[in-house]
Amino acid sequence: MATADELTPRERRVLEAVIQMYVQTAEPAGSNVLSRRFMLGVSPATIRNTMSDLEAKGFLSHPHTSAGRVPTDKAYRAYVDSILNAPASAIVVAERDRLRDDITGSSSTIENILRRAAQSLGVLTQELGVALGPQLDASILRHLELVQVGGDRLLLVLTLDGGVVRTVFVEVRGRLADTAVTEVTRVLNERLAGHTLRELRMSVAERLRDSSAKPEAAELLNIFVQEGDSLFDAALPMAEGSVIVGQASVLASQPEFGGAESLRRLLTLTEEPARLADALRRKHRGDERPGVSITIGAEHGDPQFDQFTVVTAEYHVGALNGVIGVIGPTRMPYDKVISLVQHTSRLLSDLL
Repeated sequence: MATADELTPRERRVLEAVIQMYVQTAEPAGSNVLSRRFMLGVSPATIRNTMSDLEAKGFLSHPHTSAGRVPTDKAYRAYVDSILNAPASAIVVAERDRLRDDITGSSSTIENILRRAAQSLGVLTQELGVALGPQLDASILRHLELVQVGGDRLLLVLTLDGGVVRTVFVEVRGRLADTAVTEVTRVLNERLAGHTLRELRMSVAERLRDSSAKPEAAELLNIFVQEGDSLFDAALPMAEGSVIVGQASVLASQPEFGGAESLRRLLTLTEEPARLADALRRKHRGDERPGVSITIGAEHGDPQFDQFTVVTAEYHVGALNGVIGVIGPTRMPYDKVISLVQHTSRLLSDLL
C-alpha cells in the first residue's frame, strides 16, 4: 500500500504543495512557483532536488513538454490516506444549505431523491455525481396491494422498507370479483409481509399453498402459488437500472475533458451501468479515512477507469444500504469532494 510513511517531513510538505498546485492550476508544478506560493522554508534548488527524490520514489512524474512535475496515483493515495487533514471544514455553509434544500425539497420516491442528490453533488463538486440504489433483494416487504387495472390484468403494488414501492402486472383470465381480489390481498399480506424479497422468491408457493382462502379467491391465489417466484423476481429492478448518474456537462470546463476523446471515455462508462455499479460498490482496501471509499486511477483494476477517481460513501435505508458519490479525474480537490460526499450520505440516511 502506498503511504507517506516512506517520506521525510520535507518530502511530505513538497508533495502536498505539488498536489495542491496541480489541483488548482492543472499545470505541472515547478520549483520556483512552489517556492513563491508556499511557505516551504527552503530554496527553489532544494525544492527541485526534493521533487527529483519524489519522482524516483514514484510519487511524481515529469511530463516531457514541461520542466514541472505532476502527481501520480501513488501520490494521490498517500495524500488522501496520510497527508490530508480532516476535511470537514472544506464545506461552506452555502453548500450545506444547497445540498439540504436540493435533497429534502419535496417528498418523493427513493429513486427521485437519489437523482436529486447525485445532480446536486455533481454541481457542487464539479464532478460527475453518481448513486447506487439499495440492494432490494434484502429489503423487507411491509405491505402489498392488488388493484384491478383492466379486464385481464391486476397491478401488484409492493411497499418495501424505507417507502420503496415496486409494481408488477399480474395476468388473469377476465375481470375478477372485487371480493376475490380483497380476499387474496388479505392472504398475501398475512403470509408474505415481514419477509425479504429474496426469501419470498424462494418460498412463496410453500407459504401460500395451505392458506384458507375463500372459494371465490382460489383461482387468483393459485396464480401466486404457480407464478409467485417470477412475480417477485420481476419486482426487483435490473442491476443496471439501480445506477443513477448526474449531469456529465458539469465536467466540460475541466481541462481533462477539453478533448473529445476524454469526455467520450467518461460518457461510455455512464452507458455501461453494470460496470459502473461494480466500480461504485468496490471498496479500496487501503482507505484509512472512515466512512468513505476512494479508488484512484489504476487501483480500479479496469483500464476504462485508469484516468478517474471514484469517491463514495454509503447511505442507509433501514437495514439496507446504497452508495452516493462522484467520479472525476484523478486531479480533484479531495478535501472538498470527500467532505461533500460524506455530508450527502448523512443527509440521505437521515431523510430515508
